[in-house]
Amino acid sequence: MSPRVPLRTVTVPLSLFASGALLMSGCGLANQLTGDDSEPGPDPEPEESTEEETDEESDLAQPGHDPLVREGRLFLDTGQDGRIRLAINALQRTDDVTVLDYELTFVDQLTGTNENLSSIPRIVDPVSGQVYEPLLDEDDAAYGTYPGDRDLYPIFEEAPNVWRLYYPRIPDHVEHATFVGYGMGHMSGIPVADVDEPAQLPTPNFDDYDDMDPPAPGTDITYPDHAPPADVAGEPISMESFVDSGVASTTRDGDSETISLHSDVTFDHDEATLSGDAEEIVQEAAKTIEGNIDPDATDITVIGHTDSTGSDDYNQDLSEERAETVRELLEEELGDDFTFEVEGRGSGDPIADESGSDEEEAQARNRRVEFSYEVDSSAQGAADGDDETLDAGDRNIADPARFQEEDGEVVATATEDDVQLDVHPLVRDGAYLWGTVSLTNTSNEALRPDMTDEDALPEGGPEQFSEGTLGGFQLLEPDTDLVRYVAQVKYDEDEYDAFAEEVHELQPGEDYRTVALFPAPPKDVDELTLRAGPFGELDGIPIE
Repeated sequence: MSPRVPLRTVTVPLSLFASGALLMSGCGLANQLTGDDSEPGPDPEPEESTEEETDEESDLAQPGHDPLVREGRLFLDTGQDGRIRLAINALQRTDDVTVLDYELTFVDQLTGTNENLSSIPRIVDPVSGQVYEPLLDEDDAAYGTYPGDRDLYPIFEEAPNVWRLYYPRIPDHVEHATFVGYGMGHMSGIPVADVDEPAQLPTPNFDDYDDMDPPAPGTDITYPDHAPPADVAGEPISMESFVDSGVASTTRDGDSETISLHSDVTFDHDEATLSGDAEEIVQEAAKTIEGNIDPDATDITVIGHTDSTGSDDYNQDLSEERAETVRELLEEELGDDFTFEVEGRGSGDPIADESGSDEEEAQARNRRVEFSYEVDSSAQGAADGDDETLDAGDRNIADPARFQEEDGEVVATATEDDVQLDVHPLVRDGAYLWGTVSLTNTSNEALRPDMTDEDALPEGGPEQFSEGTLGGFQLLEPDTDLVRYVAQVKYDEDEYDAFAEEVHELQPGEDYRTVALFPAPPKDVDELTLRAGPFGELDGIPIE
């Protein structure tokens, strides 16, 4: 569980969005919505306008593009899971920060006090995989617009809330980014505008309205802006991805990459001499390193690992010997331009739990030789689909995706325990694929689906890539044995958060969109198989 990010807010009847806490993990965004507890009355007669005129003009209107608009559904703790409309007006980059200006409109009426459980608003650079989360003040509240010392944001049906959030600065080379949050799925292709100062916000008017004097539909509700001080810059968060095959796996973590060769393929039992076709595999690994490594950082660390059987001393010696064998061949293939460091870690650094029912598979996963090095995360890297490189190590980077208002037609459907899963086309976005699914409760009662069916998880797979609501989902290439896992946001060495939106209680007859992010396959791959946890395998999911 990652830290909570409170958004401050105000109580006003009908429908209110409140602060509470913004969860930086799969727990989602926990804010409150407060409304009139009485029965909803008839819709008010249309009025010309109740919006006050001001002498101060706002230049908030979308520098560089029209608003990008999507609709989605929030998870609320009361079950009044309302539809909302989100319009991104501008994503602006100053010398210090990134500024997101957007409007959030409740399409459905709410009553009472609600807690919003949907996901945190994140910005993603889809090429490098860097994740940007809101900048926080000393009280761990997000910088941006909020109503002073009051507790809840006033939100009225069909009255847009004009909001701003501040993020760490996106690098100059990033021209388009992707927004994820609030149950919107992915909003890709958002242009980044360079500005000296953020656009001027409208004069705050949130105090002008309450249940006795609500705004006319369409009236913007506006707030004071609380900008971060100049010394609050923040840093992006790395995203870790994992691609696996029967021969090797590749883990990418920001600017670091680790290729792991499965020892059962490269070495005979209890041996440190390369077996059979192992020399060709290591040669492919060398080509992959040559294509992926940052030319300005030529250090390569080779690390040997064993499973937990055998004594600690024996495992340590065997892991060192195997690492040295692989190092010798890598150095022969790569030449003298690289510096090698060799380590043996015995059984002390497992990636799979050997205590479960899949003990043998987990032990095989832990027997491995790894090599780690730095990469240029924005470069293409090893050739897309190059036959001389490891398939699991290819870096497949396309242009950022264009913005899509809708998710595309349903291409596959499955049902499990009164929950219908509808799958939309995969969308290629930079170095990643967005997987979008809709979940519908087909029963007459609210229910929370079990999305992490243990029987559907691969035997011996790395634990952190099998957690979270959609964390057990994977993508399989139909013509190879490659498996692509859901990417992980890495907060520290032991704290991961699957980049997949959390699924909470589903209300009867309502549909909910959720997304997961996967590392992309080669550009000539136009469809994949989705391992959808308890829903089974769904073939032929197209890539747009």
